[in-house]
Amino acid sequence: MVHKNELAHRLAQKTIKLLDASGNPVKGKEVLLRQTNHKFLFGCGIFDTIEVANKSVPADRLAFLEDKMDKFLDVFNFATLPFYWGVFPDYWEGFEPEKGKPRTKELKAAAEWLKKRNVEVKGHPLVWHTATAPWLLDMSKEEILKAQFARIEREVSDFKGLIDMWDVINEVVIMPIYDKYDNGITRICKELGRVGMIKEMFAKTREFNPGATLLLNDFNTSINYEILIEGCLHAGVKIDAIGIQSHQHQGYWGREKLEEVLDRFSHFGLPIHFTENSLLSGHLMPPEINDLNDYQIPDWPSTPEDEERQAREVEEMYSILFKHPQVEAISSWQFSDDGAWIGAPSGFIRKDNSLKPSYKVLQKLIKGDWNTNVTCKTDDNGIVSFEGFLGDYDLVCEDKNVSFKLEKDGETIQIVNLAKTDVLV
Repeated sequence: MVHKNELAHRLAQKTIKLLDASGNPVKGKEVLLRQTNHKFLFGCGIFDTIEVANKSVPADRLAFLEDKMDKFLDVFNFATLPFYWGVFPDYWEGFEPEKGKPRTKELKAAAEWLKKRNVEVKGHPLVWHTATAPWLLDMSKEEILKAQFARIEREVSDFKGLIDMWDVINEVVIMPIYDKYDNGITRICKELGRVGMIKEMFAKTREFNPGATLLLNDFNTSINYEILIEGCLHAGVKIDAIGIQSHQHQGYWGREKLEEVLDRFSHFGLPIHFTENSLLSGHLMPPEINDLNDYQIPDWPSTPEDEERQAREVEEMYSILFKHPQVEAISSWQFSDDGAWIGAPSGFIRKDNSLKPSYKVLQKLIKGDWNTNVTCKTDDNGIVSFEGFLGDYDLVCEDKNVSFKLEKDGETIQIVNLAKTDVLV
């Protein structure tokens, strides 16, 4: 259990003075201060948005997916959308598996759908050696690099304003030595080197969206990733956040490993995003499996006892991460077991959209324990003061509703004229 005094970095105080139309203090009036969104990003990979936004499935399936999205929106404020250049077998059909035919229109519709519902969107990934475009293999290394640059320019430019956060490059620790199959990205990474590759891709992404939040993302949490980050920083690469994957199909990391990983990666002084988290509600994958994609079984059920274990692990892990001052985002890789990667029961809801205990635990944390919803009365000077979790708020007084942000470094005293409808910033 995380106590409120351990979350001081997630909280701020604000004093608001309410005035009426004549500029006089609004005395003795009841005021509701209601948090409508968190600054902290609680997210999921939610690829189903594409079908929902484009209405590209039969009516019964669409109704099922819309119900799923309603459950997602009730808890989460952050979504990851897929930009795998090529096919991810049995999981994703690819953004541009056929050269010159990107799925820009479909992904834009999905990003717009989420944005309209106050959900921050991240694109994943711009550069990766797995699930990359197969037609790169027909090119020279110079042509591959040129095509990758053009791909970054196109996606980052096309989605600017809708998607301003990107996993720029994925799993670079293994990228130049990846030998499971030949691919164009590993070819050019061998030429440029890890740091050189990252530097080029970050620079190109930054060129076309200077204000975007750019992540380096990896599943490798060993010293090799630390050395790579150190090398990038020495080379002048501006990394906005360190992405840490935490697919725990072979068992929960536990408090000790979590805190050890946080301690090692926090010394860079950069924000940390847990980008791809998985905790299972079924049997664990055997420990001898090295590549999680190699574990293919016909059925991987979610069981009541494993669901209770998953709920306990979710509560502990999210509490540890939310407590840490450098962690700014946590994304579960799957919201639902329906269509989950490698068929694993890693979602918060079951295949039939029913809620698992882990969903209810997270709902209680995000919408209850870590949410501010207070009612108070203005004093004789028309003043109310409160402490709350950082994020977006509505102030409701009688028939007036004013929106404002609660920020750590924002103004602590603000004056609101209830006769106006200005939004506080």
